[in-house]
Amino acid sequence: MLATVKALPDAADMPFYTPAGNECRVFEAAWHRKLPLLLKGPTGCGKTRFVSHMAARLGVPLYTVSCHDDLTAADLTGRYLLKGGETVWVDGPLTRAVRHGGICYLDEVVEARKDVTVVLHPLTDDRRLLPLERTGELLTAPDNFMLVASYNPGYQNLLKQLKPSTRQRFLAIEFDFPAPEIEAEVIMSETGIDAETARLLVRIAGNIRTLKGVDLEEAVSTRLLVYCATLLDAGFAFDDALRCAVIEPLSDDADVKAGLIEAISILRG
Repeated sequence: MLATVKALPDAADMPFYTPAGNECRVFEAAWHRKLPLLLKGPTGCGKTRFVSHMAARLGVPLYTVSCHDDLTAADLTGRYLLKGGETVWVDGPLTRAVRHGGICYLDEVVEARKDVTVVLHPLTDDRRLLPLERTGELLTAPDNFMLVASYNPGYQNLLKQLKPSTRQRFLAIEFDFPAPEIEAEVIMSETGIDAETARLLVRIAGNIRTLKGVDLEEAVSTRLLVYCATLLDAGFAFDDALRCAVIEPLSDDADVKAGLIEAISILRG
Protein backbone atom coordinates (compact mmCIF):
# COMPACT_ATOMS: atom_id res chain seq x y z
CA MET A 1 0.00 0.00 0.00
CA LEU A 2 1.26 3.44 -0.89
CA ALA A 3 -0.95 5.28 1.55
CA THR A 4 -2.30 4.76 5.01
CA VAL A 5 -5.75 6.04 5.85
CA LYS A 6 -6.43 6.58 9.53
CA ALA A 7 -9.89 6.35 11.03
CA LEU A 8 -10.95 9.26 13.17
CA PRO A 9 -9.91 8.69 16.80
CA ASP A 10 -11.85 9.47 19.95
CA ALA A 11 -10.73 12.63 21.72
CA ALA A 12 -8.87 10.51 24.27
CA ASP A 13 -6.96 8.79 21.47
CA MET A 14 -5.98 11.97 19.64
CA PRO A 15 -2.26 11.90 18.75
CA PHE A 16 -0.33 13.80 21.41
CA TYR A 17 1.14 17.07 20.24
CA THR A 18 2.30 20.17 22.11
CA PRO A 19 2.47 23.33 19.95
CA ALA A 20 5.78 25.15 19.75
CA GLY A 21 4.27 28.30 18.25
CA ASN A 22 1.26 29.24 16.15
CA GLU A 23 1.45 26.19 13.84
CA CYS A 24 -1.98 24.86 14.88
CA ARG A 25 -3.58 28.21 14.15
CA VAL A 26 -1.87 28.43 10.75
CA PHE A 27 -2.98 24.88 9.88
CA GLU A 28 -6.59 25.62 10.80
CA ALA A 29 -6.55 28.84 8.79
CA ALA A 30 -5.17 26.96 5.77
CA TRP A 31 -7.87 24.30 6.18
CA HIS A 32 -10.74 26.77 6.39
CA ARG A 33 -9.37 28.94 3.56
CA LYS A 34 -8.66 25.92 1.32
CA LEU A 35 -4.93 26.62 1.05
CA PRO A 36 -2.14 24.02 0.62
CA LEU A 37 0.48 23.79 3.36
CA LEU A 38 4.18 22.90 3.31
CA LEU A 39 6.00 21.73 6.44
CA LYS A 40 9.79 22.20 6.47
CA GLY A 41 12.08 20.73 9.07
CA PRO A 42 14.56 18.00 10.04
CA THR A 43 13.71 14.33 9.99
CA GLY A 44 11.94 13.12 13.12
CA CYS A 45 11.08 16.56 14.54
CA GLY A 46 7.32 15.92 14.66
CA LYS A 47 5.95 17.00 11.27
CA THR A 48 4.00 13.79 10.66
CA ARG A 49 2.71 13.70 14.23
CA PHE A 50 1.56 17.29 13.84
CA VAL A 51 -0.46 16.44 10.72
CA SER A 52 -2.02 13.40 12.43
CA HIS A 53 -2.94 15.57 15.41
CA MET A 54 -4.52 18.24 13.23
CA ALA A 55 -6.51 15.72 11.16
CA ALA A 56 -7.95 14.28 14.36
CA ARG A 57 -8.57 17.76 15.75
CA LEU A 58 -10.47 18.78 12.60
CA GLY A 59 -12.29 15.43 12.41
CA VAL A 60 -11.27 14.52 8.86
CA PRO A 61 -9.68 11.44 7.27
CA LEU A 62 -5.91 11.51 6.72
CA TYR A 63 -4.28 9.93 3.66
CA THR A 64 -0.53 9.67 4.30
CA VAL A 65 1.85 8.92 1.43
CA SER A 66 5.51 8.23 2.19
CA CYS A 67 7.28 9.53 -0.91
CA HIS A 68 10.26 7.70 -2.42
CA ASP A 69 12.42 7.59 -5.53
CA ASP A 70 10.01 5.41 -7.50
CA LEU A 71 6.79 7.22 -6.56
CA THR A 72 5.08 8.40 -9.74
CA ALA A 73 2.08 10.57 -10.48
CA ALA A 74 0.07 7.41 -11.30
CA ASP A 75 0.77 6.08 -7.80
CA LEU A 76 -1.03 9.14 -6.44
CA THR A 77 -3.84 9.46 -8.96
CA GLY A 78 -4.60 5.81 -9.78
CA ARG A 79 -4.35 3.27 -12.55
CA TYR A 80 -6.21 0.53 -14.38
CA LEU A 81 -5.83 -2.91 -12.81
CA LEU A 82 -7.04 -6.39 -13.67
CA LYS A 83 -9.71 -7.60 -11.25
CA GLY A 84 -11.73 -10.75 -11.82
CA GLY A 85 -10.78 -10.82 -15.47
CA GLU A 86 -11.84 -7.21 -16.00
CA THR A 87 -9.85 -4.01 -16.28
CA VAL A 88 -11.03 -1.52 -13.67
CA TRP A 89 -9.86 1.89 -12.59
CA VAL A 90 -8.56 2.10 -9.02
CA ASP A 91 -8.16 5.53 -7.43
CA GLY A 92 -4.84 6.41 -5.83
CA PRO A 93 -4.69 8.09 -2.41
CA LEU A 94 -4.65 11.63 -3.80
CA THR A 95 -7.70 10.95 -5.97
CA ARG A 96 -9.56 9.33 -3.06
CA ALA A 97 -8.92 12.38 -0.91
CA VAL A 98 -10.13 14.70 -3.68
CA ARG A 99 -13.25 12.64 -4.38
CA HIS A 100 -14.31 12.08 -0.78
CA GLY A 101 -12.59 14.85 1.19
CA GLY A 102 -9.84 14.70 3.75
CA ILE A 103 -6.20 15.64 4.13
CA CYS A 104 -3.67 14.17 1.70
CA TYR A 105 -0.23 14.32 3.29
CA LEU A 106 2.85 13.79 1.10
CA ASP A 107 5.71 13.05 3.48
CA GLU A 108 9.18 13.99 2.12
CA VAL A 109 7.70 15.13 -1.17
CA VAL A 110 11.14 15.90 -2.69
CA GLU A 111 11.86 12.17 -2.77
CA ALA A 112 9.13 11.61 -5.37
CA ARG A 113 9.73 11.73 -9.11
CA LYS A 114 9.44 15.05 -10.93
CA ASP A 115 6.11 14.22 -12.60
CA VAL A 116 4.42 14.28 -9.20
CA THR A 117 4.71 18.06 -8.89
CA VAL A 118 3.02 18.46 -12.28
CA VAL A 119 -0.06 16.71 -10.89
CA LEU A 120 0.00 18.79 -7.72
CA HIS A 121 0.16 22.22 -9.34
CA PRO A 122 -3.53 22.49 -10.39
CA LEU A 123 -4.52 21.52 -6.83
CA THR A 124 -2.38 24.23 -5.27
CA ASP A 125 -3.98 27.29 -6.82
CA ASP A 126 -7.50 28.67 -6.85
CA ARG A 127 -8.62 26.06 -9.40
CA ARG A 128 -8.17 23.14 -6.97
CA LEU A 129 -8.44 20.70 -9.86
CA LEU A 130 -7.18 17.17 -10.38
CA PRO A 131 -7.11 16.09 -14.05
CA LEU A 132 -7.22 12.33 -14.61
CA GLU A 133 -6.04 11.87 -18.18
CA ARG A 134 -6.53 8.10 -18.16
CA THR A 135 -10.25 8.37 -17.30
CA GLY A 136 -10.94 11.73 -18.90
CA GLU A 137 -12.16 13.18 -15.60
CA LEU A 138 -11.50 16.62 -14.22
CA LEU A 139 -12.12 16.54 -10.49
CA THR A 140 -12.74 19.65 -8.45
CA ALA A 141 -11.57 19.35 -4.87
CA PRO A 142 -14.36 19.75 -2.31
CA ASP A 143 -14.24 22.27 0.51
CA ASN A 144 -13.09 19.55 2.94
CA PHE A 145 -9.97 18.64 0.96
CA MET A 146 -6.50 19.85 1.94
CA LEU A 147 -3.07 19.13 0.49
CA VAL A 148 -0.15 19.03 2.92
CA ALA A 149 3.46 18.20 2.02
CA SER A 150 6.69 18.04 3.99
CA TYR A 151 10.41 17.87 3.36
CA ASN A 152 13.75 18.31 5.08
CA PRO A 153 15.59 21.33 3.59
CA GLY A 154 18.85 20.28 5.24
CA TYR A 155 18.89 16.94 3.45
CA GLN A 156 18.53 18.16 -0.11
CA ASN A 157 21.10 17.88 -2.86
CA LEU A 158 21.34 19.20 -6.39
CA LEU A 159 19.30 16.29 -7.72
CA LYS A 160 16.53 16.54 -5.13
CA GLN A 161 15.23 20.01 -4.53
CA LEU A 162 11.77 21.45 -4.37
CA LYS A 163 11.55 24.00 -7.17
CA PRO A 164 10.84 27.59 -6.11
CA SER A 165 7.82 27.60 -8.43
CA THR A 166 6.40 24.70 -6.42
CA ARG A 167 7.31 26.08 -2.96
CA GLN A 168 5.57 29.35 -3.77
CA ARG A 169 2.27 27.55 -4.28
CA PHE A 170 2.10 26.64 -0.56
CA LEU A 171 1.82 28.31 2.77
CA ALA A 172 4.83 27.09 4.75
CA ILE A 173 5.73 26.43 8.36
CA GLU A 174 9.30 25.95 9.57
CA PHE A 175 9.70 23.15 12.13
CA ASP A 176 12.64 22.38 14.39
CA PHE A 177 13.20 20.01 17.26
CA PRO A 178 10.97 20.89 20.22
CA ALA A 179 12.19 23.00 23.10
CA PRO A 180 13.74 20.78 25.81
CA GLU A 181 10.77 20.88 28.15
CA ILE A 182 8.36 20.05 25.33
CA GLU A 183 10.59 17.27 23.98
CA ALA A 184 10.78 15.70 27.44
CA GLU A 185 6.98 15.92 27.69
CA VAL A 186 6.64 14.17 24.33
CA ILE A 187 8.95 11.34 25.42
CA MET A 188 7.07 10.87 28.70
CA SER A 189 3.69 10.91 26.97
CA GLU A 190 4.73 8.39 24.33
CA THR A 191 6.54 5.92 26.57
CA GLY A 192 5.58 6.49 30.21
CA ILE A 193 9.23 6.97 31.14
CA ASP A 194 9.98 9.07 34.22
CA ALA A 195 10.71 12.79 33.96
CA GLU A 196 14.33 12.57 35.08
CA THR A 197 15.22 10.01 32.40
CA ALA A 198 13.31 11.93 29.74
CA ARG A 199 15.20 15.11 30.58
CA LEU A 200 18.51 13.24 30.45
CA LEU A 201 17.71 11.91 26.98
CA VAL A 202 16.83 15.43 25.83
CA ARG A 203 20.14 16.78 27.18
CA ILE A 204 22.02 14.02 25.37
CA ALA A 205 20.20 14.85 22.13
CA GLY A 206 20.92 18.54 22.53
CA ASN A 207 24.59 17.80 23.06
CA ILE A 208 24.78 15.63 19.94
CA ARG A 209 22.93 18.22 17.85
CA THR A 210 25.52 20.86 18.69
CA LEU A 211 28.62 18.68 18.29
CA LYS A 212 31.38 20.13 16.14
CA GLY A 213 33.67 18.00 14.02
CA VAL A 214 31.35 14.97 13.94
CA ASP A 215 30.13 14.09 10.46
CA LEU A 216 26.43 13.29 10.83
CA GLU A 217 24.01 13.48 7.92
CA GLU A 218 21.07 13.83 10.32
CA ALA A 219 20.74 15.06 13.89
CA VAL A 220 19.31 12.79 16.55
CA SER A 221 15.54 13.03 16.22
CA THR A 222 12.77 13.15 18.78
CA ARG A 223 11.58 9.89 17.25
CA LEU A 224 14.87 8.18 18.16
CA LEU A 225 14.60 9.48 21.72
CA VAL A 226 11.14 7.94 21.96
CA TYR A 227 12.58 4.64 20.70
CA CYS A 228 15.34 4.84 23.30
CA ALA A 229 12.87 5.54 26.10
CA THR A 230 10.76 2.60 24.89
CA LEU A 231 13.76 0.26 25.27
CA LEU A 232 14.51 1.68 28.70
CA ASP A 233 10.90 1.13 29.73
CA ALA A 234 11.26 -2.46 28.52
CA GLY A 235 14.14 -2.98 30.96
CA PHE A 236 17.20 -2.42 28.76
CA ALA A 237 20.37 -1.00 30.28
CA PHE A 238 20.90 2.69 29.51
CA ASP A 239 24.04 2.16 27.40
CA ASP A 240 22.41 -0.64 25.39
CA ALA A 241 19.30 1.43 24.73
CA LEU A 242 21.39 4.41 23.61
CA ARG A 243 23.49 2.31 21.29
CA CYS A 244 20.51 0.60 19.63
CA ALA A 245 18.21 3.62 19.42
CA VAL A 246 20.57 6.56 18.99
CA ILE A 247 24.18 5.76 18.11
CA GLU A 248 23.74 2.96 15.56
CA PRO A 249 20.87 4.65 13.64
CA LEU A 250 22.89 7.87 13.33
CA SER A 251 26.03 6.48 11.71
CA ASP A 252 27.86 3.43 10.34
CA ASP A 253 31.28 5.03 10.77
CA ALA A 254 33.24 3.56 13.71
CA ASP A 255 35.05 6.84 14.46
CA VAL A 256 31.82 8.82 14.45
CA LYS A 257 30.15 6.32 16.76
CA ALA A 258 33.14 6.44 19.10
CA GLY A 259 32.88 10.23 19.16
CA LEU A 260 29.20 10.04 20.02
CA ILE A 261 29.84 7.59 22.84
CA GLU A 262 32.55 9.86 24.24
CA ALA A 263 30.32 12.94 24.05
CA ILE A 264 27.50 11.12 25.82
CA SER A 265 29.80 9.79 28.55
CA ILE A 266 31.12 13.31 29.25
CA LEU A 267 27.58 14.62 29.58
CA ARG A 268 26.59 11.82 31.96
CA GLY A 269 29.72 12.42 34.04
